[in-house]
Amino acid sequence: MNGTRLHYVVGGSGEPVVLLHGWPETWWAYRKLMPRLAEQYRVIAVDHRGIGIPDELKPTDGFTKKNMARDVYELICSLGYSSASFVGHDMGAMVGYSFAANHPEATRRLALLDVVHPDESYYSRPMLRRPNTGFNMWWMAFNQVRGLPEQVFADRGWYLIDWLYTHSLMDQESITAFDRAVYARAYDTAAGIRATNGYYQAYHQDIEDLKGYDKVTVPILALAAPTQYDQVQDQLSRSATDVRMVLVEKSMHWLAEDASDLVARELLDFLAR
Repeated sequence: MNGTRLHYVVGGSGEPVVLLHGWPETWWAYRKLMPRLAEQYRVIAVDHRGIGIPDELKPTDGFTKKNMARDVYELICSLGYSSASFVGHDMGAMVGYSFAANHPEATRRLALLDVVHPDESYYSRPMLRRPNTGFNMWWMAFNQVRGLPEQVFADRGWYLIDWLYTHSLMDQESITAFDRAVYARAYDTAAGIRATNGYYQAYHQDIEDLKGYDKVTVPILALAAPTQYDQVQDQLSRSATDVRMVLVEKSMHWLAEDASDLVARELLDFLAR
């Protein structure tokens, strides 16, 4: 698809719903939602370019969210669909928003979990926070560095994955040791780290691309944790016309995994409208 191979998992029948995961996860992030959605829909959980394929096939470029949205567009067309609804979390939300902006005719509905799209505000995010003023998202800067992350984390993916979840889950059992191992395996090689860090290194072009997008007019459901709610609401107030916001109080970021019951209910209600 669009110069790369994509790995995806499908189930259920009905209208297509495409699930797009975040970093540092895979399609497995939707394991709790997929059975419930598949009772009514054809669910297609997609790994982004560079995930779920052999190292020798991982691409070296094409990581702008506009191009990754093109990956997904070509995938759904190859599956015989002219349009679909989309659910995106974190990096997947960026791709989902870009899909709706660039392929509105192929977008029925869009659900965004905790993130919208890189914009100018990303340049103002502090790397050194005062105590008790929020989470230091150090990896956003670290993943911009070329070459070093592969040397630091190759064959050590578990330590990165486990650290992130240990410090950003209200319930540690919502993402178990097995789940963390699944993610670590996907991000454990130098090629995997290089490819997925490309998502971050493309932010500068993503920000420029956003400036040329019209407002998204398809219906949007935005679910956000308390730490992200205001930012998501503010950005969508400027970049979309039909938005329903939902606060997910019992989550710090990993909504589909640590608040799966609430997210499933909201998604099923939204998709049925």
